[in-house]
Amino acid sequence: MASADEARVTLKDVARRAGVHPGTASRALNVETRSLVNGDTAMRVLAAAEELGYRPNPIARGLKTSRSYTVGVLIPDLTNPLFPPIVRGIEDVLAAAGYTTLIANTDNDLVRQTSLFESLRARQVDGFIVATAHRDDPLFTEAHNAGVSIVLVNRRVDGTGIPSVTGDDHAGIALAVQHLVDLGHSRIAHVAGPTGTTTGLTRLRAYRQAVADHGLDPTLIAPARAFTETEGARATGALLDGGAPPTAIIAANDMIALGCLDVFAERGIQCPSDISLVGFNDMPFVDRLTPALSTVHVPHYQIGAEAARMLLQRLGDGALPAKAITLPVHLVVRSSTRTPPGTCSP
Repeated sequence: MASADEARVTLKDVARRAGVHPGTASRALNVETRSLVNGDTAMRVLAAAEELGYRPNPIARGLKTSRSYTVGVLIPDLTNPLFPPIVRGIEDVLAAAGYTTLIANTDNDLVRQTSLFESLRARQVDGFIVATAHRDDPLFTEAHNAGVSIVLVNRRVDGTGIPSVTGDDHAGIALAVQHLVDLGHSRIAHVAGPTGTTTGLTRLRAYRQAVADHGLDPTLIAPARAFTETEGARATGALLDGGAPPTAIIAANDMIALGCLDVFAERGIQCPSDISLVGFNDMPFVDRLTPALSTVHVPHYQIGAEAARMLLQRLGDGALPAKAITLPVHLVVRSSTRTPPGTCSP
């Protein structure tokens, strides 16, 4: 009886079945080099590999290319429904290119982030996709300057030139403000995210500009210290205790919007009859809330996929200029917004 080693299909077996040189078979089986092979030949090699049940040996492949074919992905909070679509987009693109994704959850802890980053570097990952960066982040700045391949996703680091892929935060907030203005709101508040992140700061600046452009008060702001439901509730309580209440709130993300709804329920405030609410991100469950949340839809899967493609390009050519890609967003109007109290609905 043949042993497992004797029965293992090799690259030479695939090449022999396809009638090509082993080097040609190798290029055809590698997504990164397949374009170098004639299309019909590549299809013949792939068919032969499928027929024989060939599985490439990643260790041998890594020895030949000086790569581990692994990528580290740093996520701040895996319990946040925002991140699974991003990770899925990353994994789908990397898996198709023969890479394995190593996911690490930092819990928004800078010490833990540093430890995990260095641990993944010790495992010789080929690069990183990072969703945890702050506006001023020496860890990633120094690593980028040292030649580590990094792509930021959903956030940026100011003044560093680290490649990034984000949604259009500025346009999203502008759409939310315009929607509320069109409904007749004139006291529009913002429960902001942490300004230590580009996400929080950009959305705050966009709010100030958009309401000022409409001649409205740009100071109705309550800052949250984190993009969490708990911080959203704390900041909303402070906002409502601070004087004449707004007729509408734009939350910096959907988790903060959940905190807004918690406070509304505690205080007997009806949404949207007493106050309208708009979130940001369009997380999977927000259409099932009561009321269903109006929110800015961000293409998170596409953001993850684009970040993975960008990293693969940089792994293929480290001299490529860094790019900052911004993907379009759109407003999804649901039942958490309506005309202000005391006005007639259209």
